[in-house]
Amino acid sequence: MSLKFCVLASGSAGNASFLQAGDFGVLIDIGLGPRQISQRLASAGVNWNAVKAVLLTHTHADHWNVRTLGHLKRHRIPIYCHAEHVQWLSAVASYAAMQQQGLIRTYRAHEELVLVAGVVCRPLPLRHDGGATFGFRFECAGDLFGRAGALGYVADLGCWDDALVAHLADVEALALEFNHDVELQHRSGRHPQLIQRVLGDEGHLSNVQAVALLQAILLRSQPGRLRHLIQLHLSRDCNRPDLAARLAQDALGHGVQVHTARQDRPGPVLHLGSSNGCA
Repeated sequence: MSLKFCVLASGSAGNASFLQAGDFGVLIDIGLGPRQISQRLASAGVNWNAVKAVLLTHTHADHWNVRTLGHLKRHRIPIYCHAEHVQWLSAVASYAAMQQQGLIRTYRAHEELVLVAGVVCRPLPLRHDGGATFGFRFECAGDLFGRAGALGYVADLGCWDDALVAHLADVEALALEFNHDVELQHRSGRHPQLIQRVLGDEGHLSNVQAVALLQAILLRSQPGRLRHLIQLHLSRDCNRPDLAARLAQDALGHGVQVHTARQDRPGPVLHLGSSNGCA
């Protein structure tokens, strides 16, 4: 089975990505309104009918949207979240009806979650000041030729450790936060407390930190296994897409495509676990 992946939006104004296996589509975060998501899904050649579930990484406001939760309720689309997220969602008007309809479902750290037959998701706890925060590793069953798609997704984290490296080894595509350049952060004119928060262990990864994590993952992976790096959550004020992409490409060398996700438009559609690269 192959996977199809597309970042619909990434940044502090709203985050959403789409992953599809066969006829089963999953939104990772819903930080945009339902109409915006519909427009972005069209770029991936699908619509809301393809969305069968939502995965929530954490409860910061750029990762979920009240109106989109209402859309999930109306269309009976379940949302998978951590137990700590439920207290936030319970304050939303649509929560009670979603709970009654069995649309609020929970996952646990490191416990395999089978979203659909042949696709396994493993929630990975991350250090971030948004409360319980998770990345994910997705794997699908191999096809007749043994090709199996694997995707790592880690969007909001302030630091990393060897355990995270092990969970992200041998993925075919890695969606990884490249939030800021440290020098640009210090020169941004932001409030010192905000700068301290972003640079802290529960803030966001800098370009240099992300490259170090990427290099550690490569050392634990089979040569040539990683085919795509998707850079997530770039700061509009404290980073530059060309700078982040250049640092990543220098670390990767040839053979890995670097895609820098944007806030204002969706990225390319990547096909994993197949002979095709991207559409």
